[in-house]
Amino acid sequence: MDGLNLPDRKRWVILYPVYINSKKTLAEGRRIGTAKSCEDPTCAEIRDCCNYLKIPSFVEEDKAYPRDFMQRGRVRISLKREDGSLINPSVDSRKQLMVRVAELIPKHHGRSKKQETSSAGTSKASSAGTSKASSAGTSKVSNAGTSKASNAGSSKASNAGPSKSNKGRRKK
Repeated sequence: MDGLNLPDRKRWVILYPVYINSKKTLAEGRRIGTAKSCEDPTCAEIRDCCNYLKIPSFVEEDKAYPRDFMQRGRVRISLKREDGSLINPSVDSRKQLMVRVAELIPKHHGRSKKQETSSAGTSKASSAGTSKASSAGTSKVSNAGTSKASNAGSSKASNAGPSKSNKGRRKK
């Protein structure tokens, strides 16, 4: 990277993972079409794709996207040298960079392992969790709801008739 004659890092292009996340809407921050984007990219995957394209980049883990501040991290990428010439002639704009990175992320070596474990884990957890939660939750709710309703109804039922204080009054 030293021989590339790069500009100041503050002037590099910033790429948040939400820009290329197919699960996000345009209002939530996605910048390319869903057909060209990928599911749940990480900063490490974006950095690895930039390294594959021979584009200098580094991750800023303490930064967050303002619309989704719970997801931490962004990637700074240098597209041009200090003299203005492109580092990688096949990537000449931010949008083209986003499309190229989104194409490479599904082929990422860590992505196949991540998808296998997440798909296996979610199917087991979701089937076990829903059956336990639905059976336990309905019994608690139905028991609690009926006992409260019967208590409330019985107290109102005793007050339904005329009270002692209203017996002696005349009706107008």
